[in-house]
Amino acid sequence: MLPIRPRRPLTLRDVSEASGVSEMTVSRVLRNRGDVSAATREKVLTAAKTLGYVPNKIAGGLASQRVNLVAVVIPSLSNLVFPDVLGGISAELDDTGLQPVIGVTNYSPAREEMVLYDMLSWRPSGVILAGLEHSKAARAMLQNSGLPVVEIMDVDGEGIDTLVGISHIRAGREMADRILAAGYRRIGFVGTHMPEDHRARKRLLGFEEGLAAAGVQLEAREYYQGGSSLLKGRELTERILTRAPDLDFLYFSNDMIGAGGLLHCIDRGYDVPGRLGLAGFNGVDLLDGLPMRLATTDARRVDVGRRAARLVSGKDAAPDNRIIALTPTFLPGDTIRDIPA
Repeated sequence: MLPIRPRRPLTLRDVSEASGVSEMTVSRVLRNRGDVSAATREKVLTAAKTLGYVPNKIAGGLASQRVNLVAVVIPSLSNLVFPDVLGGISAELDDTGLQPVIGVTNYSPAREEMVLYDMLSWRPSGVILAGLEHSKAARAMLQNSGLPVVEIMDVDGEGIDTLVGISHIRAGREMADRILAAGYRRIGFVGTHMPEDHRARKRLLGFEEGLAAAGVQLEAREYYQGGSSLLKGRELTERILTRAPDLDFLYFSNDMIGAGGLLHCIDRGYDVPGRLGLAGFNGVDLLDGLPMRLATTDARRVDVGRRAARLVSGKDAAPDNRIIALTPTFLPGDTIRDIPA
């Protein structure tokens, strides 16, 4: 099924017709002005949310009804992944007259709704947002914004307008294939238990599918909640290896905890990659300073940002299927055995 293309922007008349009250009353409710009954107010607000209507805060005299801003919505500023994405976006917008404005959701669907509502009310020239999973209200706002919308970082699912990213299911499967080809069989997973980190969930799904195709199952799992850190990677690695000392490979859901795991293994004298192999995900620059290079997958973050910015700025046209799927790149580093000839 092809992604839904944006329709025309909604107006007060649409909310008026859906709620059964006059446009003037709708306007008073949405501006929180005037004497309006609680029942009428609730009726208008429910209709507006269901439709995905967002009020227009820019000056009515602007002929284009757009400002030279691009709304960029990401889940976190502390995650090392997103600065590269933002760098790619900024680089491509630099000569366009468009400026990126950043909103952060903290992986919360409710907060994403609030961020989108505020940003769309200023009528930006386009929207770039991470991920494909949104609430009904958020999807309605985006579908009815009349703006170019580019969802980034993921292509495993149904988009609103155009998708730019990698398949995380594919990345997980390919990592499983590499690990198995190197001769590892007793494999554990260390990763986030954050329910809204859909991309990590998809990678694990692909990883387990890849193992299952070879008749292998995960021997042990260790989950954590909240943000990633080197300390957390050390602690989780110690915990899983204490519980399952016969493991010969650990797959981490990201490079930060993978780096912590590698430091723990070096401190404890593990033979890496002979006795124990390790791999992460993302290919962040952090790896350059480790005593060994962690095996990982480059998620093409800068390229994702650049391609998304080229779409919203009009430099590139979207493909017919509205999907730009980039190829995840495996980086072997020093923590996985060479594949036997």
